[in-house]
Formats: sequence, structure tokens, C-alpha cells
Amino acid sequence: MKIYIGSDHAGFQHKEKIKKHLKKEKKEVIDLGPNNEESVDYPEFAHKVCKKIKSKKEKGILICGSGNGINMSANKHKNIRAALCWNKETAKLARNHNNANILSIPARFIDAEKTIKIVDVFLKEEFDGGRHEKRVKKINI
Repeated sequence: MKIYIGSDHAGFQHKEKIKKHLKKEKKEVIDLGPNNEESVDYPEFAHKVCKKIKSKKEKGILICGSGNGINMSANKHKNIRAALCWNKETAKLARNHNNANILSIPARFIDAEKTIKIVDVFLKEEFDGGRHEKRVKKINI
């Protein structure tokens, strides 16, 4: 599974810690920026990650201060289902019920240790399908 990751300046430190953790877990992580904590515009990095996700085997992780802006930007893309998650339960449901393919993290509201746990749940869980399938198909306009 390829995991594309991007952030803004507020999410940079979380992004670096997530990358380190995933690489230790032998996951293929592709960092699409930024490369430092200088102020940047979050939509640019959301769009870079979304454009890379082409198959069901690819996932994305986006991090900004509140998680909202980067999540809103990601959800403008067809076939992207970005989910703003702040705990393990929301991450689990985002995968099981919504077949989310991008995890959005609010860096200013959860610490890096909790973030790692959320990322692990998001990447481990699968889509339940079944009754959720028809709802997910109605997301794209």
C-alpha cells in the first residue's frame, strides 16, 4: 500500500513523526510536502495528495492546524473521501462505513502520540461494504 502524506506548516511536525513511524513499520510513504515549517497554503498540499490517489490500495494522510481546511480541499476531488478524525473511533468508522481513502488530522488539537494511534487504526481497518456501499456510491456528484 502506498501512503501519500502532506500538510501545511501547522501540521509539519506531526507529518514528520507520522512518516518516521510508518517507515519503521515498513510502509511505503511518499511525502508531498512541505519540507519545513514556513507558512504555506494547505489547499496546495491537499490537491497534490489527492491527485496521486488512483487505486483502492493507495491512501492519503493530510494534516493542518484544525484539519478542516485541508479536509475541505481534499473533498473537492472526485473519488476522494477524506475524513477528519480526532480519535481512533472516528478513524475506524471512517474506514468501515465511509470507505475513506484520506485521513485528515487536526494537529493543533491532538498530540503526535495520539495521532500515530489514529493513523494505525485508519490504515488497518477495511471497508465493511454491504449496506454502506450504496451510501458511499451516492457521495460523488
